[in-house]
Amino acid sequence: MNEYNHTNQDDQWKTSEEWREEEKSSSGKKKKGGKGRRYWLKLAGSAVAFGLVAGLVMQGVNYGFSKAGIGSGGTQIATTKTVSSSGSSSSSDDLSAVSENVMPSIVSITGKFETTSQGWFGQQQSSETEGVGSGIIIGKESGKLLIVTNNHVVEDAKSLSVGFVDGESASATIRGTDSDADLAVVEVKTSDMKSSTQKKIAVITLGDSDSLKTGERAIAIGNALGYGQSVTGGYISAKEREVQLTDTTMTLIQTDAAINPGNSGGALLNSKGELIGINTVKYASEDVEGMGYAIPINTAKPIINSLIKNEAVKESEQAYLGVSGQTIDSSMASQFDMPSGVYVQQVVKGSPAQTAGISAGDVIVKFDGRTVSTMDGLKDRISNMKAGKSVKVVVKRQNQMGTYVSKTLTVTLGKKSDAPSTSSNSSSGDSNNYSNNYSDQSDQSSYDFAQ
Repeated sequence: MNEYNHTNQDDQWKTSEEWREEEKSSSGKKKKGGKGRRYWLKLAGSAVAFGLVAGLVMQGVNYGFSKAGIGSGGTQIATTKTVSSSGSSSSSDDLSAVSENVMPSIVSITGKFETTSQGWFGQQQSSETEGVGSGIIIGKESGKLLIVTNNHVVEDAKSLSVGFVDGESASATIRGTDSDADLAVVEVKTSDMKSSTQKKIAVITLGDSDSLKTGERAIAIGNALGYGQSVTGGYISAKEREVQLTDTTMTLIQTDAAINPGNSGGALLNSKGELIGINTVKYASEDVEGMGYAIPINTAKPIINSLIKNEAVKESEQAYLGVSGQTIDSSMASQFDMPSGVYVQQVVKGSPAQTAGISAGDVIVKFDGRTVSTMDGLKDRISNMKAGKSVKVVVKRQNQMGTYVSKTLTVTLGKKSDAPSTSSNSSSGDSNNYSNNYSDQSDQSSYDFAQ
């Protein structure tokens, strides 16, 4: 039997209590394991692609993100319990119950970063700084604990450390990142964790962000200011608020639950304690209070699934596209009457991009089925792919009437090692020579990442 195919007679997940009893009865026996591994159950409902699991409510326990919550041996990790709505309980009681149930699934993330500055006499000086954020435990797979957070929490970190509910910590590594979506998955080896910690932590229970209503209760949990986990309460202010950041526009949940520095990557919950969003930014202004934002969990699910499937690609196998360009954000797109995405400035002669028919002047809006918003985002996608992979690229191309028409092209990615090493006028899709020369002059600095 496949080691992940652990279901009861109704083909549903068993409770953590059932699992622990089974582990006791089977201890000492040699497990027979199949070679195949199925990491995800298929979720009933059209809202979720990529076969993600929303979970099954059973005896007050909703098994959350995936089969990854059921470990392949070792300590079983429970899933956070939910709170049933009751007219007899006060809102403060509900908040306390949600906090108690969910806190085991929330972690703090501390990163060490190298910064450079210019000294008095023009010399470059390097120093190490520390940044803090939050994360959410979404599963356990092959001896690794999987944690979702914001990309800006872990981007460019030299090292990462994750702190758990019992005060213990362990080193972590990045599994995958998506800068366009501001999402990342980091992993911690369970062998680096104490068994007592594994018994105290839990996998988050997922909710449905599409079913949210304006005015509904909202609860935010995260590592505010790096002081430790804190809980704030409020309401859903808006469901689909477009927020213009420095070089991209995101459609987010707006809430008046306080989201402070350090809360980035933390959980936004409904009154049951289900995860409905991943906290990311706040609006900072002397004139405005109570405007925080979170990435809807239904938006995040397919991206997280893709990041979990990422495998480290050897440098000799890394892919190459063959374009240089710049980000076209919504402000620039409006100003110049063109689509948002990545404007292709140049295409390398003989590159996979040229072979596929990508031309200078095209605007790349989708890559391998996912929306492209920034040049850095396109770079991230390509850097996680192997040479030889064929992907669909959607570009918008201006016709003779001056309007942009969508065109889908199939690109077979080449090898990074085959990319021209010396060229001042072109760059590959995975080199570090991407340019983003557009400087947005609009007032966007008031939106701060809540790191």
